[in-house]
Amino acid sequence: MKIAVLKETAAGERRVSATPETVKKFVSLGAEVAVESGAGDTASLDDNAFSAVGATVGSRAEVLANADIVLGVQGPDPASLGGIKPGAWLAAGLNPFGERARVDHYAALNIEALAMEFMPRITRAQSMDILSSQSNLAGYKAVLDAAGEYGRAFPMMMTAAGTVSAAKVFVMGVGVAGLQAIATARRLGAQVSATDVRSATKEQILSLGAKPIFVESVAGIEGEGSGGYATEMSDEYKAAQAELVSSHIAKQDIVITTALIPGRPAPRLISDAQIASMRPGSVIVDLAVEAGGNVEGAVAGEVVEKHGVRIVGHKNVPSRLASDASALFARNLYNFLSAFWDKEAGKPVLDEEIGDAIRLTREGKVVNERLLG
Repeated sequence: MKIAVLKETAAGERRVSATPETVKKFVSLGAEVAVESGAGDTASLDDNAFSAVGATVGSRAEVLANADIVLGVQGPDPASLGGIKPGAWLAAGLNPFGERARVDHYAALNIEALAMEFMPRITRAQSMDILSSQSNLAGYKAVLDAAGEYGRAFPMMMTAAGTVSAAKVFVMGVGVAGLQAIATARRLGAQVSATDVRSATKEQILSLGAKPIFVESVAGIEGEGSGGYATEMSDEYKAAQAELVSSHIAKQDIVITTALIPGRPAPRLISDAQIASMRPGSVIVDLAVEAGGNVEGAVAGEVVEKHGVRIVGHKNVPSRLASDASALFARNLYNFLSAFWDKEAGKPVLDEEIGDAIRLTREGKVVNERLLG
């Protein structure tokens, strides 16, 4: 069983899909591990670190040759997979909805493409969930990015020269990223409030010492979809939510938006008029900018200013913490493969529940129901 670790080629991608820690564990399972030269350079892991734990280091063609499993952070360009063995697994974040044509190319290569972001949100798969591990870091980094753009201090400070007021931070969307953003802003001393369409998150917000901002007038709308994800809301709820947010957002110094709906454009949470209601010098961080954005006027990969408010739209935020993001991503991949490792067969054998959920292609065809539906 040969496992190939590819160097990422996507613009701005600094993570790597394996670390010396996980390579060593794969070797102990009996696997041969081949790492593309330079794969870990941008995550502060040089080739020698991989060689020291038993990996071979070589060119892409060399590591792909006879590989049974290919690991990546983002889906590699199909044109760069020349010589890949038919039936080989490709396990990475494949962005199946956004890169649908690329999935068809993987099928044409006759490989088994496994989209790690399709991992079902069930208890036994928590340690394999790349969305959670990477979103956790994104939520943390979003607060640091906001602090970097904000021209004032976060905590209240009482000095001989007078008192500095605490920053007011509002988090919109209380998933993994939102919860970490709340916790980080609280640690920095800000006054934090948060909202979500899922009523079940109210207790989580309170448990972190933040103030929940919820629509109470529209009953019976939970916003909870399958796997804990948010779903599209009714027009009635959207109107009530917009009214509530508009009155609250005008008083905030920093807003962090994290709302995503799998397979759809990110919901619009903040309008241009709401941005204009904020005081000059305020900051908005849009973590959903690559999916269309929660904030009107946000630009992917840029920090723009509208009405005196800075709107931060960094792309691939987890990659901005490349070392830690790589360590967690690599552990997700190891936890996934090792959980299904058949010692007698010397390879992983997937079950139906997880295998069918993440498998995009097989035997030259696209087979995932979420793509075919």
